[in-house]
Amino acid sequence: MLRLTVLVIAEDEERKQICEEAETQVVNAHGGLFRMRGHLHMGQAFVLRNPKNNVEIGCRVVRSEDEGMEFYKVAFEFDRPTPNFWPVVFPPHDWKVAESS
Repeated sequence: MLRLTVLVIAEDEERKQICEEAETQVVNAHGGLFRMRGHLHMGQAFVLRNPKNNVEIGCRVVRSEDEGMEFYKVAFEFDRPTPNFWPVVFPPHDWKVAESS
């Protein structure tokens, strides 16, 4: 789990550009989950900006759930795997947990 503020840039139903801050709940090399006030629909494309370094990446919504109290949880995936978007180091693909004796 990593809580970061990110900027979501998308279009609303009237095709007007919206920019809204969201807070990440979970991140990985392929995308993550964030919480925001605005609603994005399944399959919707948007741009995610990391305000710490101004890096932007294209994404799409894979799930959107009404969390109540004016918030939505949005699961998303990057257009391409981008492990360097987040300020964390992910384990290598061949990483294995050592078995205890």
